[in-house]
Amino acid sequence: MRRPALAAVAAVLLAGCASPEGDPGPRPPASPAPVSSAPASGATRSGTLLVADFGSDTVTFVDPGTGPRDSVRVGTAPYGLVVDGAGRAWVATAEGVAVVDTHRRTRLDLIPYRTRDLGPVTGGEYRGGGMGIALAPDGTRVYVGVHVPSGNGTLETIDTATREVTGTAPVGRRPFDVDVSRDGREVYATGHDSFDVTVVPTEGQGAPRRVEAAPYGTEGGLGSWLKPHYAVVRPSDGRLLLPFEGERLLVVDPATGRSAVEAMTANTHQHGAAITPDGTLLVVGTGPIDPAADEGPSLTVRAPDGAETVIPLDGPHEDVAASPDGRTAYVTGGFTRDGHWDGITVVDLETHETRRLAAGERPLGIAVL
Repeated sequence: MRRPALAAVAAVLLAGCASPEGDPGPRPPASPAPVSSAPASGATRSGTLLVADFGSDTVTFVDPGTGPRDSVRVGTAPYGLVVDGAGRAWVATAEGVAVVDTHRRTRLDLIPYRTRDLGPVTGGEYRGGGMGIALAPDGTRVYVGVHVPSGNGTLETIDTATREVTGTAPVGRRPFDVDVSRDGREVYATGHDSFDVTVVPTEGQGAPRRVEAAPYGTEGGLGSWLKPHYAVVRPSDGRLLLPFEGERLLVVDPATGRSAVEAMTANTHQHGAAITPDGTLLVVGTGPIDPAADEGPSLTVRAPDGAETVIPLDGPHEDVAASPDGRTAYVTGGFTRDGHWDGITVVDLETHETRRLAAGERPLGIAVL
C-alpha cells in the first residue's frame, strides 16, 4: 500500500484535508436573521432538499427537479444540518445552532454555544464552532460537535423544546460528524484530527470513551490525509461504518471498541456518507490524493452484502443524502477543500445517470424534507 508514505508527505504539505493558507480568516458575524417573517411564496413540498451554504451563511431550499427556490440566512459558515419531525431544521454554524422553520422558511432562533475558546467568528475550513450534528430518535434532543481551534472539541446537547444547551461532553479534535445509536442511548462524535470516535452515553451512564479509528495508523498526525471523516450507524446491528480512501471500510463495534476492516474499491479520498433503511451505504469520493495513482470523484453504492458500484462524478463533492425510497442520491458540491462548486449532483441509483442542480454557495450538509 502506498498510503503510509503519502501520509508522511502530506504532513509536510498541509494540516488536514486542506491547507490553512486557503482559509480566508476572520470575518464579521453574519447580519442577524429575522426571528419571524412572512412565509415565502409557495409551500415547501415534501422531497425538497435543504442544504447548508458554507460560503454564504444561509440554507437554501432546492426543488430536486428545478433547482433553488428560497434561502434563509442562518449564521456564519453553516456546516451540518438535521431536520426534526416538526419541520424544524437545526443548523450548526460558527455562531451557534440556528433553528429554521422549514414550512415558513424563516429562522426562529440562534442558540449560542456553551463551549469556550472558539476564537473569532470566521469562515473557512478551520473555523471554530459547530460541525457535525444529529437528532435523537425521539426528537427531544439535538447533539452538535463543536470544533475548538486550539485543541479537542466538545459535544453539546440541546433540548429541542426549550432550545437551550443542557450539557457538554469532551470529544476528539474537529468533530466532522455526529451520529446517534438506534436506541438513543449513545452519541458518536467522529474526531477528524484525533483519529477517533468518542462514544458519549446520553443517560449519564458512565464517562465518554475513545475508540481509535485509524486503519492506516496515525503517522503524520495533523498532516495526515488518512483520517476519519463521516460515519453511519448500520441499521442491522448498530455497528459504525467509517470509509477510508475508497480502500478500507472500518467497522466499529461501539460496545467493545473492537473494529474490523473490509475492502472497498473506489480508490479515492472519501468524505460524506449516508445509509438507506435497507443498509445500502453511500460514500462520496472527493478525488485523488495522488493523481498519478488514485481515481477521481465518485459515489460508491455498497450493498449490504459488500458488493459495490462506483459511479463517477464530475468534480469534487462533500456530503450525500438519499431520497426516502432509496432510489436517488443527492451529493453536495461544496467540499471542505479547494475546488468546490455551487451545486448538487442528482444520482439515479438504478440507472447511474447523473444531472446537476444549482444550489447555494459552497453547499455542505444536506437533508431531504
